[in-house]
Parts: sequence; structure tokens; C-alpha cells
Amino acid sequence: MAQKVYVVEGRQFRTQSDYARAMHDKELIDKLRKETNLQDKAQLEQLRADLKKGKYRFMTLLGQDFRDEVEEQLKAVAAGNPTAARKSRGGLKRQGTGDKAHGKGIAEPPGSVEAAAGPTGPRPGTAGASGRGTAGPTGLKPGTAGTSGRAAVSDAPGGEAVIDEAVLEELRKQEKRRKLIIALCSVAAVACLGYFGVYSYFNYRTGSTYETLSSLRDVRPSAGNPAVPAATPQYTLDEAASEPREVLEEFKILLNKNQKLIGWIKIDDTNIDYPVMQTSDNEYYLDHNLNQEYDKNGSIFMDKDCNVLEPSTNYILYGHHMRSGQMFGTLDRYSSEEYYEEHPYIQFDTIYEKGTYQVMYVFRSHVYSEDEIAFKYYQFIDVNSEQEFNSYMQEMAEMSYYDTGVTAEYGDQLLTLSTCDYQEKDGRFVVVAKKIAKE
Repeated sequence: MAQKVYVVEGRQFRTQSDYARAMHDKELIDKLRKETNLQDKAQLEQLRADLKKGKYRFMTLLGQDFRDEVEEQLKAVAAGNPTAARKSRGGLKRQGTGDKAHGKGIAEPPGSVEAAAGPTGPRPGTAGASGRGTAGPTGLKPGTAGTSGRAAVSDAPGGEAVIDEAVLEELRKQEKRRKLIIALCSVAAVACLGYFGVYSYFNYRTGSTYETLSSLRDVRPSAGNPAVPAATPQYTLDEAASEPREVLEEFKILLNKNQKLIGWIKIDDTNIDYPVMQTSDNEYYLDHNLNQEYDKNGSIFMDKDCNVLEPSTNYILYGHHMRSGQMFGTLDRYSSEEYYEEHPYIQFDTIYEKGTYQVMYVFRSHVYSEDEIAFKYYQFIDVNSEQEFNSYMQEMAEMSYYDTGVTAEYGDQLLTLSTCDYQEKDGRFVVVAKKIAKE
């Protein structure tokens, strides 16, 4: 099957874009030939120097061919035989002449030739001597005249039109690529703006919701604000295990909004000032707020296995480490002992009683696999003996960033705050406190 081959200055080019680049180089070479006195050694040396410095930008191997020709012509001029180089290689054009290739009267081929496919050389009848025809796997059709490898395609009829079409085709491709890039960038920009908008909306709604809830804490039930029914919910997996207790007045209005409310946590001079939820599904409040709406900030919630009716040894509270600083987004500031000294106390009130806790331990940990043998702070909820309690205290003391001087004894009520930590996979940042007073 025939394959179109473009020939410029004796070199073959197989695509229109390569052909267009070759024609660019040929036009530049012709211009330099015309502007240079090929008999003048000084001009040839200057041309050679300019070529070496890269003053002229060539896009194909025609540029290297031209550099070689300049070198040969310069050697010939220096030897006093300026025509020797032109005879040996077809030579440089004489300034001001209109010769085609290296010999007058030889017709140039059209802008492209059809090369026969196959592993053999020229077909029968193809000239093959001293550049008269092209030997090799493609060959020339019978009767095709070679010109020592210097065929000026742009001088052929329609040559300029072919170049223009090739250039236009390349420009069209570039324009398509440009439009595609713009479209992709626009989609990415819209997606980013959309994400930012949703993120901002959730942050605004979360802040507004908790401001409203905080104000409701201060409202006491009255004729216009009825209290919750006497039978309050049981926050334990076995609801028949305990008798209902009296709910603190400040929580009765909030309990009408959501019966899963279990308390409120607050650290003075920080953004941590939130209601605490509890349900039998530890996953639910990862992406829901107190109003049971989807919220990427989630809520602060107590571990499902903790019990405030028959108090667990350790209350474990979880919250997201939000980059906005919401939820437990600033909890990791406790890694600084100076920050601890400024915020040593945590107020955590359950719906049944108030409590003030003092920070004891601050450490980093992570979620272990079930078969790993390690201290898993998130499983420390109740203990069976004083020995077990003291063992847990020792584990946390050894992991703590600094010594607060605060210790706990068997029977003390503990509070653990846990949030994600991005320093390692499945990392957690943990603050453990001891109850020191209750009202």
C-alpha cells in the first residue's frame, strides 16, 4: 500500500506538520544563502559562528545539513578552491542565481511523492546513482527523477497551499487543546467554588445552631416552655437497669429538641462549647447535628458503652478535628504544656449532674487492629479492680507529653476527649481529665 512521503532538500518527511517545519527551515536556509557571499571567508566564518550560537532556530535536520555545508564551503574557500564543496555535495546556491538543486534544467518533484511499501530498494527503472533516486525500504516509483537529495517542494505548483493547510491544521489542533484545557479548568473552578460554598454553609449553620442551643440552656421551663415528661430516656443499653433520675433544669428544654442529648462540654476561653449526644450507633453523630440534620461537622458524642446513670469509670467523648476549629478542631493545642497551664479545667455536665475535671494526661495514639496487644484507650470505660485501674493510669502517664502533677485513684471519675490526628494513619489525639468537683 502506497504511503505519502514529503521530500524537502533530499530528506523525507511523513506528516504534514513535519513537512511544514521542514519548509520553515528551507526558507530560512535560502534566505541565509542569499544574504551571504559564499566566496567571502569572513562572511562564512560569521555565519558559522551565528549558527553555533543558535542565532537561527531550525526545527528539522535540514539545519544540521546546512551547518555541514557551511563548514565544507569555508574549508574550500580557505584552500583557495571555493567550488570544490559545491561540486562534492550539490553545494550551496550561488548568491543571486535561480538554480534548482545542484543542476540547471532538472525538474523538481511535486510537494509529495508516493513511496512503494516493501523491504526492497528502488523498483526497476528507478535511477539510483549519485543521488538519482532514493534507495531504501520505500524507494521511488519507476520513472521518478532524483536530484541529489535537494528537492525544493515549496517551488512546486501548490506547494505554498500545502504549507498553509498544514499550518492551519496545526493551529486548529492547538485551539481545540486550548478550549479543552479552559473547559477542564472551568469545571475544576466550579467544583472548588461549590465545595467551598457547601463547606461555608455547613460551618455557618453549625455555628448558628450551637449559638441557639447555648442560649436555650439558660432558659428554664415555664408555662410557655414545658419540661420533658417525667419518664426520661435511659442512656444505657439495658434501659431497665436503672431508675430514671431528675434531669437538670438547664437541659429540659434541649431534651425536648432531641432525646439523645446526654450533656454539655465547655472549656473556657476556647471554641469548645457544645452539647454532647449519645446513641447506640457510634457512627451516627459523625455526620449529624443535634437537630438530626446531615452536617459534615458532626457532633460531639459519648461512646455508646458509657453510662451516666450508673457512672462508668471513664466517659469517652469523640469529636471531629475540623480545620475550621469547630468541634475538637483545637484540642491538639494541648500538646503544648503552656496551653495546658492556661486551660487546665474542663466543664462537663451530664443531664443529671454537673462536673469540673482537671487535665491529667495528653498523648497521641491510634486505632489498633483487634488482634494487636496494646493499651487501647478507647476500650478503657470500666475497670474490674484497683490493679487494673492503676495499670491504665501508668500506661497513660508514660504516653503523656508532660507531667501535670495530677493523679487519680481507684474510684475517681475520669473524662477522655478524643479526636483525629493526622500525623499518622488512624491517629488520635487524646486528653484525659479527672473529676475534681461537682455541684
